[in-house]
Amino acid sequence: MEMNFAARKFWDWDGPTILVAIAIYTLWAGLIWFHRVIPWWLEMPIGAYLIAWQFSLQHEAIHSFRGVPAWLRVAIVFPPLGLWFPFPLYRKSHSTHHRNTYLTVPGVDTESYYVKKAEWAAASPVWRSVLLFNQTLLGRMTIGPLLRLAKLTEREIGRVRRGDRSHLKHWAVHVAAVALLFWYVSGVCGMAWWYYILVIAYPGFGLGLLRSFIEHRAATKVGGRVATVESNPVFSLLFLYNNLHAVHHLKPTLAWYRIPGYYRVNREKVLNHNGNFFFKGYREIARRYLVKPVFIPIHPVH
Repeated sequence: MEMNFAARKFWDWDGPTILVAIAIYTLWAGLIWFHRVIPWWLEMPIGAYLIAWQFSLQHEAIHSFRGVPAWLRVAIVFPPLGLWFPFPLYRKSHSTHHRNTYLTVPGVDTESYYVKKAEWAAASPVWRSVLLFNQTLLGRMTIGPLLRLAKLTEREIGRVRRGDRSHLKHWAVHVAAVALLFWYVSGVCGMAWWYYILVIAYPGFGLGLLRSFIEHRAATKVGGRVATVESNPVFSLLFLYNNLHAVHHLKPTLAWYRIPGYYRVNREKVLNHNGNFFFKGYREIARRYLVKPVFIPIHPVH
């Protein structure tokens, strides 16, 4: 009976998600602590995986992870290991993204990689080339983080210029949290701040963009805008099964560890709903789109 009670509480408190959080922060702290004895070519993929994994954990906290109080849920995912974006603003932005009526529409969907026809027409040849390169997998994982940061900076500065200072408090807290993180990284462990950015944080940002590279496209039918990628356990765990993205948009509050079971039972229904927008894995995506644009970034309607 005690075992049954313990097992029940494990699932009631989102035990798998808590275990993921413990793994991320323990491995991250250890990686930084022992960085002097770990070569950079090993530290980079491990660090990138942990950064991207925490991005997935933050995404889970927006949609699910309801077994713990809201304050604790936020506290668990709040540490800015990836440096770039305050979690409260990510939560706000991502909630806008899930308004399915506007999915992929530039200027409305906060995570769209499309531009309006007028913007494309007004763009210089150089900027068009940059946007096209960003539609290749190689481009998305190399210059993609820079373009996302530039867009974020432009949006946040524009907000302040319009007199909206509601985000400044979140940025102030974020800066303080990053300073505390660098106290541990540089002050305690002796890792140079620029090394952390170049070898761990930036590659982690790029790896995180691997998931979003293919997961949306413009389509008349809302379901046809969301992809499904059947990947191996390494990438599925990294993305907390959000690679089965069509399931996530159908059941946005479904816990990550329940997504595979739902998909196995409802695979045919899911693929019918999304127009068979489906890939067998990220190797297939890389083979097809490593240097070829996945789509021309002009939104076909807007």
